[in-house]
This record gives sequence, structure tokens and C-alpha cells, in this order.
Amino acid sequence: MWNLQEEYSYYLLKKEKMSSEALGFWVLPKPYIKSWRRIPRIARTVPFGYEVDEEDNDFLLPVSIQLNALDKAKEHLRQYSYREVANWLSKETGRYISHVGLRKRIHIDRKRKTTTTVKRKLAKRLEKTLNEIKKLEEESLGSSYEGRAAEA
Repeated sequence: MWNLQEEYSYYLLKKEKMSSEALGFWVLPKPYIKSWRRIPRIARTVPFGYEVDEEDNDFLLPVSIQLNALDKAKEHLRQYSYREVANWLSKETGRYISHVGLRKRIHIDRKRKTTTTVKRKLAKRLEKTLNEIKKLEEESLGSSYEGRAAEA
């Protein structure tokens, strides 16, 4: 059976149409689960966090335990040295990575992230410029964008 407080909460929810947040109840968000994809094999060495696909040697399969530990290692680098974090990462995952290899991997990831950000910004600027050009061509007197394409 319900106690007095539960009955009162139910009454407020049903009769007065109050939200559950007003009574102090909340729903926890679902945890974010990162998914990893297989990548093409470019070099001879297999990067940390991946293993060779047995069915197709041209692709690498992700090892989620190693990649999740690598994400934690990036956070640890704010407080500890590359050598200490590389030793922790090797013990945590069972796969060896040197401090130089960890540094190279982190550097490459940062470089790719900044390059991607710059290219996205440039793509937005290009799209905006193309829309402005199209608008100017439509506003100009006596010209038609489709008409010029038909003449050429």
C-alpha cells in the first residue's frame, strides 16, 4: 500500500496536472555510448586501439576497451606526464604503447580535429557566399540564371 506522501504526490499529479519536476522527481539522461568504426589500413603498423580484420587485411577493427582507455588517457595528460600515462595505458589495456607513440597519437588526433573544424567553417562560408551570389544574380535586371546556362 501507499503511504501518505505517495498518495499526496499522486493526487497532485493527477488532479492538479502538475509536472513531475515540480514535485522533485527527474529522469536521468541515458548514458552516452561511443561507437567506433572500422577504418582502412593505410600503413604497415597497426595503430593503438585497432587490430587487423581477419577477413580483410585492408581494414582495421576497433578495440573499444583500448579506445575508451585512450580517451581517459587524454584527460589524464592534463595532470600527468606522457610517460606515466603511457605506463598506465599499457597496464590498463594489456597492449604496450610507448610515451613517444602516445604523444604522436594524441598529436595526430588533435591535428585532425583542428583540420576538420577549419574545413567545416570554410564550407559554411562557401555556402553562404554561393547563396549571396545566387541572390545577386536573381536580383539583377534582365538576366536569368537558367537563361545564361541555356545559351552556353
